[in-house]
Parts: sequence; C-alpha cells; structure tokens
Amino acid sequence: MEKHPPPEKSESFSKNFNRRIANLGSPRRNPEDSAKSESEKLADDDAYIEDPLSESDIAALFEEVDQFLQALYNAGDDGSNLIPEVPGAVHSLSKMVDSTVSRYNAGKYLTRLGRDQDRDSSFFQALDRIAKIAIKLGEFPPNSALISSLNRTTTALQRAMALLDEEFNALLKECKHREVDSKSDRKAAKQSSFKTINESPDQTALPDSSESDDEEFPSFSPETVSNMSIIAGAMISAGYEKECCMTYSFLRHSSFKGMLNKLGYESISIDDIQKMPWETLQSEIDKWIAVVKKCSKSLFPGEWKLCDSVFSDHSFISHTLFSNLTRAVVIKLLNFANAVVLTKRSAEKLFKLLDMYETLRDLIPAINGFPENCKTELISEADGAKSGIGEAVIGIFYDLESSIKSDNAKIPVPGGAVHPLTRYIMNYLKYACEYKETLEQVFQFLDPKMEENRAAARMEENDEASPRKSQLAIQIAKVMDLLDANLAMRSKLYRDPSLRYIFLMNNGRYIVQKIKGSNGITELMGERWCRKRSTNLRQYHKNYQRETWSKVLQCLNHEGLQVNGKVSKPILKERFKSFNAMFDEIHKTQSSWVVSDDQLQSELRISVSAVMIPAYRSFVGRFKQHFDPGRQSEKYIKYQPEDIEGLIDDLFDGNTASMARRRS
Repeated sequence: MEKHPPPEKSESFSKNFNRRIANLGSPRRNPEDSAKSESEKLADDDAYIEDPLSESDIAALFEEVDQFLQALYNAGDDGSNLIPEVPGAVHSLSKMVDSTVSRYNAGKYLTRLGRDQDRDSSFFQALDRIAKIAIKLGEFPPNSALISSLNRTTTALQRAMALLDEEFNALLKECKHREVDSKSDRKAAKQSSFKTINESPDQTALPDSSESDDEEFPSFSPETVSNMSIIAGAMISAGYEKECCMTYSFLRHSSFKGMLNKLGYESISIDDIQKMPWETLQSEIDKWIAVVKKCSKSLFPGEWKLCDSVFSDHSFISHTLFSNLTRAVVIKLLNFANAVVLTKRSAEKLFKLLDMYETLRDLIPAINGFPENCKTELISEADGAKSGIGEAVIGIFYDLESSIKSDNAKIPVPGGAVHPLTRYIMNYLKYACEYKETLEQVFQFLDPKMEENRAAARMEENDEASPRKSQLAIQIAKVMDLLDANLAMRSKLYRDPSLRYIFLMNNGRYIVQKIKGSNGITELMGERWCRKRSTNLRQYHKNYQRETWSKVLQCLNHEGLQVNGKVSKPILKERFKSFNAMFDEIHKTQSSWVVSDDQLQSELRISVSAVMIPAYRSFVGRFKQHFDPGRQSEKYIKYQPEDIEGLIDDLFDGNTASMARRRS
C-alpha cells in the first residue's frame, strides 16, 4: 500500500505553524541532550514552558492529526502492514499534551484541571487523539521511525494519565461527610430488652423510634461528579481503565468504611461475638441495625448513584465497581447476623432477633436495586441470614412452651397473688405481639410444624363463630393452654378451696387485662377467645362466693330457729356464735390474701357486701330483741351491720394486722 502524503497547507501557514510548534515547550538544549531518552527529554521540558497554542492553531493541528488517524484506520482495515508516514503534527500533538501537563504540574494555571471548560476541552480532545494514535501505532510491525513516534506519544500519554490519576484522586477526596447524630442513628426500632420478672415487667414500653433525616450521600457537588466522569472517561478510553478503577475503588472503599466507623460500627469476629455477654452484644446489635438501615436507605443508593454518574458511559465498569464495594460490606453485615444466631438461645434474645429479622427484610428490596451481576448472590445470602434468624425465633417460641412445662415448683405464691410465671408469659406475649406481622411471616415460612398445626386449626374452625387462625395465633393458643394448665396445677397447692379461686381469679384477671391492653393478641386470637377467658373469670368469682360465704349465710337463715312456734334462744345463740366465729376466721385469713388489681379487689368486696350486709342487717334487726340489753346482747351480737361492712373492706389487703387494728 502506498504511503499517504501529509495534508497540504500553504507554505506561509506551514512555516509559521511548524515554527510555533517547534518552540512549544522546548528549552535550549546541550549537544549531549541528543543522547537522552524521550522520557528524560520530556522531564527537561518542565524547566521551560511556552505559552499554549491559539485556538486556530489547535484546530489546524487537530485537523491534520485526524487525517492521519483516518489514514491509519484505512491501512488497518485492508489488512496491510504498511503504515502511512507519521506527520510532524503527531509530534506537535505530543508536545502540546506534554506542555499542558507541565503547566499543570508547575502550577502555572490559576485553576485546577476541570475548572476551565475551554482549556480542558482542548486538553481532553488532544488526549483522545494521542491515545488513539498510540493504540493504533502499536498494532503495526515495529520499525525505527514508528518506534520513535510511538515512544513519543506513549510517554506524553503516560505523563498525562499520571496527571489525570492524581486529579481523579484529589476529586474523590473532596467528599466531606456530615457529622452523624450517633444518638438518633443508633436507636433501635423497638425497645429490645424484655424485662425479666424481677424488673417490673408490667411497665414494658416502646421508645421513640424516630430517626434523623437521611443526608445525601456521598456529598459531592455536581461539578465534581461531572469532572470525575470526564477524567474517568479519558483514562478508560486511553487504556488506563485498571489505574482509574483502582483509584476509585480504593478511595470509595476507604470513604465507605469511614462512614460506617462514624456510625459506631466495626467488624467483630465470630469468636468475639460468641464470647460477648448479652448486654454488650445488645449494644453491638443496635449499632448493626442502625448501619444496615443507613446502608439500605442512604449509603447504597447514594454509592450507586455516584458510581453510575462517574462511569455513565461504561455500565459494565460501574456495575463491577459498585458490586465489589457493596458485596464486601453486605457480606460483613450478614456474617454478623449469622454469628448472632449461633450464640446460645434464650428467651430474652427474641426481640433483638426480631429487630434484626425486620432489618434484613428491609435490606433485601435495597439489594434488588443493585446491578444484576451481584444482586442475585447477595439476595440469596441475605435470605439465608434472615431464615437463620427466623429459625432461631421459632426455636425460642418452642422453648417458651418447654419452660412452662418444666416450671413445676411445689411452693404456692403467698396470699394467692399473681404468679411470676403468669407475669412473665403475658408480658412476653404482649410484647411479642408488637411484632405480630413479622412473627406471622416467620411462622408462615419457617415453622416445621405448620401443617400439623393448620390441621388442628381447621378442626377448630368447624365452629363458624371461630375466626381462621394464623400459625402465630395457634402457637400463642398453645402457650396459653400450657399456662392455664400450669395455673390449675398450682391452684391445687392451696389447701383452702377459697384461696384456690382467689389465686385463679388473680391470675385470670391479670391475663385478661394484658389481653385487653394488647391489640395484637386480641386481633390474633379473636373476640370469642377473649370473651371465653372473661367468662372463666366470672366463674372463679362465683365459686369463691360459694366456697367462702355460703356457710356464713346459712348461719343467718331464719329457718330452723323456731321450736313449737317460738324462737329458740339456745339455737339463736348458737347461730350468732357460729356466725361470729366464721366471720372472724374469714376476716383473719382473707385479710392476708392478696388481690393486687384494684378493680377486682373492689368488685370482690362489693359482691361480698351485697350478699352479707342485707342478710346480717335483716337477721340482727329481727332477732336482737330476744337478747337482754347490755352484756348479753354484746356477747352474742358482736358486730353491727356497719362493722361488718368495714371489716369486709379489710379483705384482700395482704395485711395480717388488720383485725388487731380494728379491735384496738
């Protein structure tokens, strides 16, 4: 193939142009300089920098270079190894690029790269051409003339790429993170430490879970992002993709790690997690939850937006860089969750695990927005971690059944008060139902006994009044049945039948109040189930009345007092003596019994008064005339009706000294 001649120009323009190019960035040299390498010559150019070319000179230079590039492409297209003669414009282009780099390095420009649009436009256009020339020349068989031109363009290109890499690095470091409000960002979604039975479990409450508004991340200005995009595009087009990606990846990994550290999160080994006391681990879980939420809502979307903007014309590169960064972070976060699951299972961990389950559940949609080349694997990993937590949650619920079955101590609670087990279980269930939707998801997808329990539920649903129960409702019903059986067993530890019913009333009332105070339990179990428990409570009340006061009321029965049509005084005396003894004993005993619910206590006293006061007033009013006034009357009519009413108000106070106080 014939060599293509250089483009024609007028002689006056050519001489002027070549003279300007020859002086561009060329210091006076010693004769020994001819022996120097191209890179050494270029380094020497930093000592002397001419004014840059005019716009018209640059346009003419670009035109001649473009013609040469077209000739190169034509030569390559026909399979020929003949290369067109390299025109002086290529050498001039190299010197132009090198001169611009030297001026940037020497600080001759008032603004950095990316701040002067016209100047930078010419520079990047020159880089694009010199990169194409270097790449294309490298495809031809080497010869002496070619090697000289190739070395010149390659060396100039390398210096330019070093400048771009440095500038790219500086732009990436411009990101300034706003201060993170550690208090608000580290709040857990719910109060996760379930209080033990010795720590006033009735007062469990959810804290304020409001979070501070998410700031934009990362905080680069649009101008900075645009400049990074231009530089990245130039480096990639010039074949410096690896260097560009390494700089971007290193600095964004470092920045992301810095943000996580500001949130208080650090990687913890599985061994350290296993050894942590629960109080310490709770704090780490709170940090983990805050970090995962921050990643889902702000950090990952912001990082993807940045990466996609910087490498907007190179989707494969942006996907790869973003995937590498996020995968490393997500895997570390998931490893923490998996390690927590491996710690010893205990009831107190349920609510923290549920917080973690919800956090991972909300993370998965964020991962769904990732590029295809990484989201499938990460979603699978996140689903696996979420399933592991779900299995631990179900295991803890089954442990709750076992704890009730194994709690068979033979010591009754003094005074028939609410048993600690009742307090613990009901507060546990009430608080668990704050997570009703999450628990239903867990049981629906992970419970191995699901089919068996569903079959049992279908049998129960033959009654149309019974609502269809979820798996969680069935599980809570099983726990409640076990608790009822446990309380029934414990009630038999009391020898006094009346005290048995006080015990059952106390515990039953506590259960009903907790159910009424929990919308979650009521929604799960249905109104019919709740009404049945209230019915049972009323029955306990009736049984107490019968066991305690039926014999006392028999003493006040008018029947059987007359003999031969007259009131028998001995029988009447015996009736009053029996009443006084029975009432004294009941008052002495039941004043020490405990009814901690004020409303139940009041209901019991009112119901007793409603039965006893009218009967006693009627009995005394009718038969007191049969006693002589004075000592005989006081001996047998020990109490006036108002005294009885006052003594009834002493019942269920848990106070053994009430009778002595009354008498004094």
